[in-house]
Amino acid sequence: MDNVFTKAELREAFPETSQIDRRMRDLRDRGWRIATNREDKTLDPSEQRFVEMGAEVWKKGQTKAGSGTAAISRNRRREVMADDGNLCRICGIAGGGEYEGSLENAQLDIARREVRKPGGEVVTELVTECRRCRIGGRDKQVDLEDLLGRIRQMSAIEQEHFAQWVEDDRRDFSAMELLWGEYRTLPAESRAYVHRMLKSF
Repeated sequence: MDNVFTKAELREAFPETSQIDRRMRDLRDRGWRIATNREDKTLDPSEQRFVEMGAEVWKKGQTKAGSGTAAISRNRRREVMADDGNLCRICGIAGGGEYEGSLENAQLDIARREVRKPGGEVVTELVTECRRCRIGGRDKQVDLEDLLGRIRQMSAIEQEHFAQWVEDDRRDFSAMELLWGEYRTLPAESRAYVHRMLKSF
């Protein structure tokens, strides 16, 4: 059915292979695109879809397709996660944490991100992200010179605040920012209602 399969079918097809989940993760690390229902809403939670083949992993010494980067070792995964505080660097959730308003628990993984260094060199660096955030951040490149340039354009007070956030590796959101974040998650009808009510305050 259009390259759709389940883990149960995989286990049945490869009974001699243990840790199917880990094997699938290894394939993704080598450039294979295998969609879940997070990327493809037409899939059931138990289903996955083969989208694109990556590196020919049956060949000895094969690395991730198109990247020249070898698979991430277990020790390196632990190091990266420890450096990142064992938290998703985008949303801040811990592994096993429950997403707000959802019964889904977070799974942390290691993502490769392209970073353009001052001078133009583009390197691939590793960062901890939950599966949900990792999907939205694929193929994103960060330009450090651009980021630093925008920091330089801030006022001295703004730079001081930003430097403190960097030092603490966290920031506290004001009540207004928290309310704005909650408002942004509302459906269109409820946003319109809040908009109308604000005019009567």
